[in-house]
Amino acid sequence: MKRIMLLLTGLLLLAMLVAACGGTAAEPPAQEAAPTEEVAEEVVEPTEEVMEEASGDCSDEAVLCIGLVTDVGEVDDKSFNQSAWEGAQQAAEALGAAEVNFIETKDAKDYGANIALFADQGYDIIVTVGFAMGEATIEAAGTYPDINFIGVDQFQGEALPNVTGLVFHEDQSGYLAGVLAASLSQSGTVASVLGTNLVPPVVAFNEGYKNGALSVNPDITIIDTYHPGGLDVAFTDPEWGATTAAQAISNGADVVFGAGGKTGNGALIESAGHDGVWCIGVDSDQWETVPEAHACLVSSAMKLITPGVIDLATMSANGEFPGGNFFGASGLAPFHDHEDAVSQDIKDLLDATKAGLLDGSITTGYNPG
Repeated sequence: MKRIMLLLTGLLLLAMLVAACGGTAAEPPAQEAAPTEEVAEEVVEPTEEVMEEASGDCSDEAVLCIGLVTDVGEVDDKSFNQSAWEGAQQAAEALGAAEVNFIETKDAKDYGANIALFADQGYDIIVTVGFAMGEATIEAAGTYPDINFIGVDQFQGEALPNVTGLVFHEDQSGYLAGVLAASLSQSGTVASVLGTNLVPPVVAFNEGYKNGALSVNPDITIIDTYHPGGLDVAFTDPEWGATTAAQAISNGADVVFGAGGKTGNGALIESAGHDGVWCIGVDSDQWETVPEAHACLVSSAMKLITPGVIDLATMSANGEFPGGNFFGASGLAPFHDHEDAVSQDIKDLLDATKAGLLDGSITTGYNPG
């Protein structure tokens, strides 16, 4: 299959070259759900750091290549996308891949075209990051049945053998964050600054957070604010995140949960500039990625994306790709320099809560609908 695709690609390039020499360039079809559509002008050309020269022929069955496509977020968001990219890089190193590259999507209409840029080269594993890419990933899986797709935050309603959704119990890690927030709060008011509520995992984080806080203090005030924009801006707006956090703090919040990529990072960094305010990160251990927030960053509500990507890539390389859904691990990050600020009673409560969440004796109250 790979050699056939390579031959077809070579013939297409040759035809384009001949047409160019004759003065009339033909538009090649974009490899999306309908490969015959002539939308080549919409294909986002990869940047130099994306499509570096391969150290092997990705169309060769013996050569492993891994590609990652973001949604409209950025790969260096110090959170969600970055965690997935680090997983792809670490998996590539561990598995001896000849090539690992990423593409940042600038416009949602280019999801399928960007996936095809890797698929048409014969990449073996393609990681697509974000709930919004779910439909394009399913379509690509049908077009390229010999490629395995890892869909981060993409729950699979109907299992396909070459698509695995890497999903998490965000409500559980959010619940633990809420327990921590309410236990640390002196004002009786906590806040969350969030990406869009169009993304179910963001809602799950927040609902878990609110219910976890209420489990500690039924009278607590919770100021939760979703970004009003769409998927194209909700996770890349640190200025809005900072402004929203500042407003919540002015209204009495002394703990701020930032859950929304760079938008959430803005809330964390803003919180670090206020005395007596704690902040909680999201997705990864943001102590490692947002040092500007160290003054307030007591922990992070994690979903362990990096090891999840590594696990699934390894399964794919070993011929054990599961398809369907794969639940990655979640929980709270270490307290780092703020270890002494978290009392033993709070630590014991968090341990008991985590155990209850795992055995089902504690529920988060989140209903995905």
